[in-house]
Amino acid sequence: MAFTLPKAQVLAAILAGAVLAPLSAHAAKTELTLGAAAADIGSLDPHYSASTTDRTLVAWIYGGLVRFAPGTTDPAQIEPDLAESWDVSEDNLVWTFKLRPGVQWHHGYGEVTADDVVFSLQKSADANRSAFSSDYAVIETVEALDPHTVRITLKQSIPSMLGLLANYAGGFIISKDAYEERGEAFSRQPVGFGPFQLDSIEPGVAVNFSAHEEYFRGAPKLEKVTYRFLAAAAARDLAFMAGEVDAATGIADPRWLQRTKAIDGATVDIFDPAELSILHINTNKAPFDDIRVRQALAYAVDPSRIAQHRGADFTRVAKSVIPSNNLGYTEDNGHMTFDPDKAKALLSEAGYPDGLTVKMISSQLPSYESSNQILQAQLKEGGFTLELQPVEHATWHQMIRQDLSPIVTYGAARFPVADVYLSQFFHSDSAIGKPGAVTNFSHCDVADEQIEAARTESDPEKQAALWQEAQQLIIKEVCGIPVTETAGVWARRENLDWGFEFEGSMSLGPLLTEKTHFTD
Repeated sequence: MAFTLPKAQVLAAILAGAVLAPLSAHAAKTELTLGAAAADIGSLDPHYSASTTDRTLVAWIYGGLVRFAPGTTDPAQIEPDLAESWDVSEDNLVWTFKLRPGVQWHHGYGEVTADDVVFSLQKSADANRSAFSSDYAVIETVEALDPHTVRITLKQSIPSMLGLLANYAGGFIISKDAYEERGEAFSRQPVGFGPFQLDSIEPGVAVNFSAHEEYFRGAPKLEKVTYRFLAAAAARDLAFMAGEVDAATGIADPRWLQRTKAIDGATVDIFDPAELSILHINTNKAPFDDIRVRQALAYAVDPSRIAQHRGADFTRVAKSVIPSNNLGYTEDNGHMTFDPDKAKALLSEAGYPDGLTVKMISSQLPSYESSNQILQAQLKEGGFTLELQPVEHATWHQMIRQDLSPIVTYGAARFPVADVYLSQFFHSDSAIGKPGAVTNFSHCDVADEQIEAARTESDPEKQAALWQEAQQLIIKEVCGIPVTETAGVWARRENLDWGFEFEGSMSLGPLLTEKTHFTD
């Protein structure tokens, strides 16, 4: 959703005592400069791109067989991209895609063909060449029937086949010739068929793009794009104020929003996928192996206060153990609401009449740190003394993956189909310490049957019912306590038109298309 912000003659100082000029007027132009909350890029091989910056950029460079409609994260709005049409067998196991003829690669690499699609999907499924290989293990074969026809055969039916092939993670199609020619250099010399092609990388400074004039949807209205690295929030704010950047990564913080509202001619985009924060509880370790203690903890948590602190414009109260934009989400799951008296009564019943002290390893990342301090204060009302043990963010990631904290506050966004979040956070195969460990810090196993059954259920209504039952079981067992959902946020000049209503982005940043332009 976009907010048109009021004009002001003077901006309240970003830095103490500073008075800055409003944005100056600009004539219509065709060069766009963006300010990124990053110090550099990692990999622009889309099958390895994991950071927000990398994901944002690869979405401009590459495409998939299909794509999320620009501005959305809704799997129901997936539409054709490289593929112009497709057929599906009755058992949903054989998918045949007809490719658009004449689609061109960047930098003169010629036409995109079925061989490129076969190569890309085989690479996505190869653990030695992809970080997302497990997602593609369900594919039995990928075949080029002719230069413009691809047949994909699955081992079993899956919840969202089109999602697997969309413009996200392993679904991006790359140039076989360019990859084989450039080898390891491909990650910084990528070749796609998207609306913008990479021209150069200035390490730690910027990434420079130009329009892909042969883009099959039409030449982009923007001729050049510069993605500047401005890791410090104050640096991005000042660059935006000075007119050095046309749009910049924002901060999900009410004070930042208030400052940005004071800028003449600014607009803020707040978009999904929102990052769901859950307080995961290790159900295997005392005292949390007692469900009464887990229930007490759930009653002692007041998500509304954390949401209010983080900013109501960006943050909403979470009401399930999967994000609200996920296919299969339900609020009808029996989640508990704040009641400190019930929390104390349950603790007393469990043998802790004088309360309970709990230690939690916590990240020093500011967003985590502030939320955990609020959590600490409110848990005190419910009889819990929370002792925070703060560590550097990377160290925190290592420690929680060694089961060193009995409770873990973790925020994440995933592909918006319930199976992904449920499988990674609440299926026993994903429990920390297991061979298939992902992020199941709770060691939850109460919904394995429903999660597995939903993966192969071909009836959408029955599939949704299984996902909803899984959420109800996980909530009842108190494997995790939903806390908040925090959306992404960018500031931009009001004369910059993305070319669509910016309500969501699977690339975690603004999607640039052939329609993105300045209005004056």
